[in-house]
Amino acid sequence: MIKKALLGEFLHEAESTRKILQAIPDSALDWKPSEKNWTTAQLASHISEVYNWYESTFNLDVFDMGAYQYDKGDVSKAENIVAKFEENVAKAKQAIENSDENTYFNDWKMEMNGNTLFPPTPKIQVIRGFLFNHLYHHRGELVVYLRSTGNKVPGMYGPTADDKL
Repeated sequence: MIKKALLGEFLHEAESTRKILQAIPDSALDWKPSEKNWTTAQLASHISEVYNWYESTFNLDVFDMGAYQYDKGDVSKAENIVAKFEENVAKAKQAIENSDENTYFNDWKMEMNGNTLFPPTPKIQVIRGFLFNHLYHHRGELVVYLRSTGNKVPGMYGPTADDKL
């Protein structure tokens, strides 16, 4: 039952993520709002990468970031970031579909070089917060990036100011 609900939200929100990533023009990839922020390419790539964390989060009780390796690929073109997203979202969907609901309340934690980065927390809470909500947060940032660079923002929860009604 929980798996079905997670999968439904995942599929709906993955489509919204797809829309916003597809709205990024190559001309906006190097833009960033300040020296402390990521570029649009880095932010979009991070959004795509979060989908790569689903398998470890659903299937392990400890995610070792010290051993984690990920190839972001070529982020110099928006289409490459979208392709990486598609690859990762397919793996994430499979991780949810193959997950065992009996493990959803197991404690999960993130470590790096023996240090705890994310304390033991029920896996279902990590799935909702670290995976799902984390993506929504960064998608919101990406909306601001698109607006700030004069680009259109696709509707994710209804029309945007760019839609003519």
